[in-house]
Order: sequence, then structure tokens, then C-alpha cells
Amino acid sequence: MPIHIKTGDITKERVCAIVNAANSSLMGGGGVDGAIHRAGGPAILEECKEIRRTTYPDGLPTGEAVATTAGNLPAKFVIHTVGPIWGRCGDRCEELLANAYRNSLQEAVKLGCDSVVFPAISTGVYGFPAERAAKIAYRTVQEFLKEHPQMDVVFIFHSDRSRQIFESAIANLS
Repeated sequence: MPIHIKTGDITKERVCAIVNAANSSLMGGGGVDGAIHRAGGPAILEECKEIRRTTYPDGLPTGEAVATTAGNLPAKFVIHTVGPIWGRCGDRCEELLANAYRNSLQEAVKLGCDSVVFPAISTGVYGFPAERAAKIAYRTVQEFLKEHPQMDVVFIFHSDRSRQIFESAIANLS
């Protein structure tokens, strides 16, 4: 399946899983994370608290991914992943960002999903340069789809400008 790119609201997507650009606490926050928690309702937070209590008491590590219910969202699942904070990840920034995408996709496969929607992980308050992040995200998803061609992947952006930055950055990638 091809990779789709569009402008829209991730909380309105009718897919198997949406990916949340979460913070390590999994307790909600701003941006995409806050929007998903608000729209999805308290069930998402309750499952996140249980994950913190049982699996990740110190928080979800950067680049890892876990899934919860989607609560009131039209998706079936929310896959929470923590992207790297630009300037705090040293020479591992690109690797950690690729891991966030790859581990989210692997989580989707474990859940039996055939469709996943991604926001632009780490490019908001985490400061990862958007063009660089776009190339990493796109290449990582392309590689994954070679082994999982049945997966339908969408990159969704909150503005046309953000979408255009992504499309421009990946225009020359093969």
C-alpha cells in the first residue's frame, strides 16, 4: 500500500490505530498528546496509568511504543510513542526518532492493525527540525512496508504548511 499524506485532525481518523506523540509520563500533555487525551476521554488515561504502574514505572523510554484503547475516538487503538527532544539526544536523535516510528508500526502489527495514522513526531515542542524528521519518518515507514505491504500508513498534519514542509522534504527520496 502507498503512504498517504494529508492535512486533518488525527482525533477524527477512522482507522485501526492512531499514533500519539506522547511524553514519557503518558499522562497527557499539549499538542497532539493533549488533543488525543481530551477527545478520547478518561479511558486512555486510565490505561496509561496502569502501564506506568505495571510496566514503565519510570516512564516510557524514548523511541518505545505502547498501546491503549482509543476511548471515545473513532480509531480502535492509540499507540503512544515518545520521540526524542532535539538537543538532548546527542548523536542518537535520528536513531531514536526512527525507533519511535518503527516500534509504533510493530505495535500496530501486534494489535492486528492494517491502518495507522502518524502525526509529525518530535517536531513540535520537542524541536526536531521538520525537514530532517520528515526524511527519517518516511524512510523508516518505507522500510517497514517492504515486509508489511498490507499496512496502510497515513501521515497527517494539522496545517497545510506543515504538510507542505513534509512533502517538500521527501520529494527527492526514492
